[in-house]
Amino acid sequence: MRKGYASGMVRVPGEFRDLAGNMRSPLTFARFRFEPESARLWSGKREIKLTPKAARVLAVLIGRAGEPVSKDELFGEVWRGTVVSDDALVTCIQELRKALGDDAKKPKYIETRHRRGYRFVAPVDGASAAPAPEPARIASIAVLPFTDMSPGRDQDYLCDGLAEELIDALTHIDGLRVAARSSSFQYRGAGLDVKQAGRDLGVDSLLEGSVRKAGDKLRITVQLIDTRSGYHKWSERFDRELGDLFATQDEIAETVAGMLRGTALSRRE
Repeated sequence: MRKGYASGMVRVPGEFRDLAGNMRSPLTFARFRFEPESARLWSGKREIKLTPKAARVLAVLIGRAGEPVSKDELFGEVWRGTVVSDDALVTCIQELRKALGDDAKKPKYIETRHRRGYRFVAPVDGASAAPAPEPARIASIAVLPFTDMSPGRDQDYLCDGLAEELIDALTHIDGLRVAARSSSFQYRGAGLDVKQAGRDLGVDSLLEGSVRKAGDKLRITVQLIDTRSGYHKWSERFDRELGDLFATQDEIAETVAGMLRGTALSRRE
């Protein structure tokens, strides 16, 4: 559930970059032709009618052909400044798959990226007319104390240990500045203003998460947040058996560090 709204509802920010607005020339893929300016889809000489929102979703996906596009980016571009449910996006994707004759299980055009978003997988001719926006680079980050969401609220040891392992792993990424534990751990508890925390700590990103223990199972969620917009860049969930906690901490820390290496300053100009 997204904070501040009923389950399944999301307030879409207005500051997202226009992901498809630079496209002007028709784009072709397989037997289809899409006209971004008129939002019309053709199969040969036959026009395939699309609702305006579905056409906009298609424009964004084609404009980023070959790249994953997060749900937050799609919501921000297509439903900017409004309150919508997740079902609105799902309905558009279903409409597009029906129009393209696509199969969600064996996609030729629109691939679902589990818990992340979608990717347009077909080769697109003319896509060079719409250069893809460069992903925001991460120069600095703070790891916040993880939240214990277990019924017994008895996992503080694991929560703090995991955050410390993440801090240690991230300090080994070339060019990434990591806030000290003594600074970031003061932001413990509910009601955090991520934008203010980012300004106070002098970082452009926050890493936070939660731990849930049920019987002999653990569910650990890690989220990366842009402190300038206040919105998620990505989120990852880890379901593990309760066993060697140190090994679990090491595994998650290395996985998250590997994800961040692609967006940190190690990708220097």
